[in-house]
Amino acid sequence: MILQQIIEQLYDKPIEKIDRDDALQVIEQLKTVLNQGDARAADNYCGSWRVNDWVKKGILLAFRFGVLNMVSKNDVFNFFDKDTMGVRQFSVDDGVRIVPGGSVVRDGAFVANGVVIMPPSYVNIGAYVDEGTMIDSHALVGTCAQIGKRVHISAATQIGGVLEPIGSLPVIVEDDVFIGGNCGIYEGAILKNRSVIGAGVILTGSTPVYDLVKKTIYKKSSKAPLEIPEGAVVVPGSRQISDTFSKEHGLSMYTPIIIKYRDEKTSTSVILEESLR
Repeated sequence: MILQQIIEQLYDKPIEKIDRDDALQVIEQLKTVLNQGDARAADNYCGSWRVNDWVKKGILLAFRFGVLNMVSKNDVFNFFDKDTMGVRQFSVDDGVRIVPGGSVVRDGAFVANGVVIMPPSYVNIGAYVDEGTMIDSHALVGTCAQIGKRVHISAATQIGGVLEPIGSLPVIVEDDVFIGGNCGIYEGAILKNRSVIGAGVILTGSTPVYDLVKKTIYKKSSKAPLEIPEGAVVVPGSRQISDTFSKEHGLSMYTPIIIKYRDEKTSTSVILEESLR
């Protein structure tokens, strides 16, 4: 029986009817294939992203069957976590540069050859980080987030995690995307190839994005996530609130704005320096 079928069967059973040792063995198998990139929480199928909900179910099983345990390496700093949620161990052969200073990659996250992780940063279980990506200081790659090739995640940026509901699409960042500092990408937003997210931009399911070039508005719906078009350059902006009180007091709301689409000048300003990798 394949791993997917086993996980789906275990997930539907009451916990008291499952042998914990059997569950732990399945959880370890899942984390192994996640570490290797052989399974993903979401993948691109014929140009459209879809959720592999069995992977998310397996991660939830890891939380369900985990027992709180001390995971400290010394007596100075004490840490406690579920015993199913270990820290991933790397070797030089993995080709990942993890700079000293407090970064952690949780077991069950794929990190490809050529990725650079600056301290302190955190990559959570179920995440997928493809080759050549830079994760800068104080950055988070949340649970199940999918990060493409040659992405730059600048300092203090948060890529939100999406584990529940099971069928919810995680945050997707496609290839060659540049995300500026102090950004927040949440609630299953999709950043298409080569898009540029300016410093301080917050993207959520409840915030519409106004495209000044194409004269259109992008927003999350009940059937589709928020999607930033390929090559779009997004910056923080504001829009007026139309009610009388707001007009009286000059109030406005934050909104992301697409001011242009990527051109040669933009590409030059965000080009990744290969020597840093």
